[in-house]
Amino acid sequence: MILDKIVRYFSESTQALNLRARRSEVLASNIANADTPHYKARDLDFRSALTSAMQKSDLLLTQTHDAHLDPRPAAPGSFRLQYRIPAQASIDGNTVEVDAEVGRYSDNALRYRAALTFINEEISHVRTAIKGE
Repeated sequence: MILDKIVRYFSESTQALNLRARRSEVLASNIANADTPHYKARDLDFRSALTSAMQKSDLLLTQTHDAHLDPRPAAPGSFRLQYRIPAQASIDGNTVEVDAEVGRYSDNALRYRAALTFINEEISHVRTAIKGE
């Protein structure tokens, strides 16, 4: 019971941290493929991915016929990578704009560190509450 409350307390922060880590991988992949012909830069919409990760549905629907659409929502925390539209297209079809990607990667890394700091503060508050100080 108490463990469930602690897990819920950390849920949003851990989801945000996981999404930041995943976004770092995607942005690093973009940078690594900057010279690959026809490579399409991708990214994720962090806000909508976090919203999706935090959704909980109590509505249970069933699929009554094979031709019907699957009524189950996408798994919480799932998201789609989106293709980036470049400001200036490359001749070889590559859509990676290295300077912009490095800036996004740096911004994401900073936000990742901020999320870690926030989680550490949350852990500190839980420790203080458990100790009764």
